[in-house]
Amino acid sequence: MRVSGTATVLLCVLSLWVEASLADTPANCTYEDLLGTWVFQVSTGGHNKSINCSNEATGVKTVTFTLEKPASALDEVASIGFFTIIYNQGFEVVINNYKWFAFFKYTTEGQIVTSYCDQTLPGWVHDVLGNSWACFVAKRVEPIPPRSAVDSLQQRLLAHRLFQPPHKTNTDFIDSINSVQSSWTAAYYSDHEKYSQKDWYYRAGGPASRIPVRVRPAPLTEGMAKQASLPRSWDWRDVYGSNYISPVRNQGACGSCYSFAAMGMLEARIRITTNNSQAPILSPQQVVSCSHYSQGCDGGFPYLIGKYVQDFGVVEESCLPYEGEVTLCRIPRSCGRLYTAEYSYVGGYYGGCSEAAMMQELLYNGPFAVSFEVYPDFRYYKGGIYHHTGLLDATDPFELTNHAVLLVGYGRCNKTGQKYWVVKNSWGTAWGEKGFFRIRRGTDECAIESIGVGAIPIQAL
Repeated sequence: MRVSGTATVLLCVLSLWVEASLADTPANCTYEDLLGTWVFQVSTGGHNKSINCSNEATGVKTVTFTLEKPASALDEVASIGFFTIIYNQGFEVVINNYKWFAFFKYTTEGQIVTSYCDQTLPGWVHDVLGNSWACFVAKRVEPIPPRSAVDSLQQRLLAHRLFQPPHKTNTDFIDSINSVQSSWTAAYYSDHEKYSQKDWYYRAGGPASRIPVRVRPAPLTEGMAKQASLPRSWDWRDVYGSNYISPVRNQGACGSCYSFAAMGMLEARIRITTNNSQAPILSPQQVVSCSHYSQGCDGGFPYLIGKYVQDFGVVEESCLPYEGEVTLCRIPRSCGRLYTAEYSYVGGYYGGCSEAAMMQELLYNGPFAVSFEVYPDFRYYKGGIYHHTGLLDATDPFELTNHAVLLVGYGRCNKTGQKYWVVKNSWGTAWGEKGFFRIRRGTDECAIESIGVGAIPIQAL
């Protein structure tokens, strides 16, 4: 069996490094908005990764790219590259040995957010080796009318008073969950009482992790049909008696699940490729406090963590311990950094994910990050194969979120034949099945088969 991925080249530097600030991106754009011809206005190149694109003048030169289905980018002389939308927030183009990344443009006025899906905010471009940085802005040749909408997060926070103190668990709701189905068990957790409704909103993803349009899994292709030859079950917690999964952690009331999922993926893949001879615990706090590709405790997306770790590297937990809030980004330069060689959506592009592609990625490359829709019944999961019951807690001012977690295995129930995924959560070991849960497989339950992200750590020399 081939297992790609790897261990650590941690490059040491001196003194103390204060890194970039965070960006907030409530833009709401679509894949169709991205298709077409774009003109990129670029600044002078040759900078290092510390470049501040909010202050850099663009327009020194222009380049033109045409983005075509499903994921092809073409320049003026028909050189072919790759592009992907990054959820609803931005896009990345890789062509001619350069990587271009930017968020879509937006403005805010009170609770009104206006998205300009034919334009970008200042973005970053660099060669594929991470050198020669410059800044750019891009504009689609065929314009798209601006879209304005009320910021639903702010509206719901006010309407449902999510900032009020914790409320008592509705035990009737738990009883209802257990009475309408027998696939999984709901239970009371005393630890839940310390979290407010706002805290739960952030534990389950946060405002910047919302994906407004469900991405449908890709159809099964002939190549994917090879899953029939894959093992009936697989679990990286027990491969011939060895566990390759790092310990379950607790994100608290910070919307940092995306960082825990991505760090857990890199930690597991390092363990796999070194046969557990290297077992680092990486710093989720670094992404929360330092990454200008994510939104701190408001949420973020694993794909952009793969990009961040490739561009800037990530340190171990001891260098920047987790605090569960956005802190000043201060990393001792004596700390080594792990980098990723590549990162991508499972299935090859955004929208290419499927059950078969997920099984193959998991088996051949190791655990990877997935996102799924969190409903109020999920927080009470204790064991079994989860599916959304359709029940809603009348005492819970519910807002749908997208929670990032780590896929570690799959299987099938011997008694019922029901297929399931095995998933690592970041809510501590007292929740669920010692911090893990199982969820229906093959039905895109809660959209868990819609968006998967894999990243490959750099091979140690």
